[in-house]
Parts: sequence; C-alpha cells; structure tokens
Amino acid sequence: MSELNQLLLRFDHKTNFNEHDFYLSKSNFNAFNLVNTWPDWNKKILNISGEKFSGKSHLANIFKSKSKAFLIKGRYIDDNVFKSLKLYESIIIDDFEECKEEEILYSIFNLIDQDSKYMLINSLKPINKIKYNLPDLTSRSKNCIYAEIENPDDELLFAIILKNFSDRQIKIEKKIINFIISRIDRSYRKIDEFIYNIDELSLKKKKPINFKIIKEIL
Repeated sequence: MSELNQLLLRFDHKTNFNEHDFYLSKSNFNAFNLVNTWPDWNKKILNISGEKFSGKSHLANIFKSKSKAFLIKGRYIDDNVFKSLKLYESIIIDDFEECKEEEILYSIFNLIDQDSKYMLINSLKPINKIKYNLPDLTSRSKNCIYAEIENPDDELLFAIILKNFSDRQIKIEKKIINFIISRIDRSYRKIDEFIYNIDELSLKKKKPINFKIIKEIL
C-alpha cells in the first residue's frame, strides 16, 4: 500500500480541497494530470466524468485554485451567468447534467471559443454521450478533452475507507478494511452508503466496529 498520509478524497464531512489532500491512483490519474497541466491543453475544454463521490468536485476546486476560475453549479445557470463569465479567463461547470438550458450552454461554449477562455466541466458521464435536443450543442460537446474517473482500485478503496472512518473519529484495524475491500462493490456511491450505514449501526448498538457489524451491513 502506498503512503496513506494523504487520503482526502472527501465526501460529506469537513471537506478539504487542497491539491495535497487528493489521493492519487490509476483510477483518477488522467483527470488529475490534466488539471495539473493546465493551461497546456490541446483544447480549451476539459470534461471530467465519473459517478457521484468520485472526486470530481475536489479536482474542480484544485483547478479553481490554480486558474482563479469562476465556478457555477449546473442548476444555477441562467441568462445572468454571462455577466460573471466575461470577467474570468477560466470557468468551471459542476454538476453539468443539472442544467437544462441548452441554448445557454451552447452560448457558453461559443463564449469559450470566441474569447479563448478555458472551461472545466464535471459530469456523471462524458458530455459527448449525453442526448441533447439542440444539434449545435451536440456538436460542441464533441470538441473537448475527456477524462473519465474509473471505479476505484484496491489502493484507492483503502484510502477512501480509512479517511472516511478517520473523519468520523472511528479507529479501525487494517485487517477490517481489507475485509471490506474484498467484499464491497467497486462504486464510490456504494462505499459512501456503506460507511454511513455502518456508522449508524455502530452508534445504534453502541459498540465499536468489528467483523460482526461489518458482515451485518454487507
């Protein structure tokens, strides 16, 4: 196992988005590397995709710190957004799928092109695989760099599980973490649900986490 003093691929508690707190593995290396090579991209738009809790928001905040970007959630995008976008060289759209204003999204893509800005888009799946009603947006969505965060490998699973228990001030033995890794689904969402459920059950029973409780949740 690699050094585990930098484990922060955070979920719902005190969130640290420092670059040094991002736990790197082969699952997310490509996305992390692209964020760190900015502005030396071969295209102006980077799309990072991956399931919920996979670390996309952490990467967006690393990029925000590096580029002084303007960050907006997809659900908050409307016509007023252009007043802010024009003031920044770099733009981040987080939760891209939550924006249903296709005409506005198309205009944002045009703005990036016309003003030679940079844009990072976070989405659950690659934006060139989303079905749009607007043909022009379909075309624009194909002109990006794509980085997909893959399901976590064992090393990343270990880091995520250890960090989540640590954030809850729960001490857990390495052999228990390895037991969990050998049986849990390779899904960031499932890991988050599992840790939440095991924490709740432990509190309810007022007992430390042991193999019996782990098996009950699994």
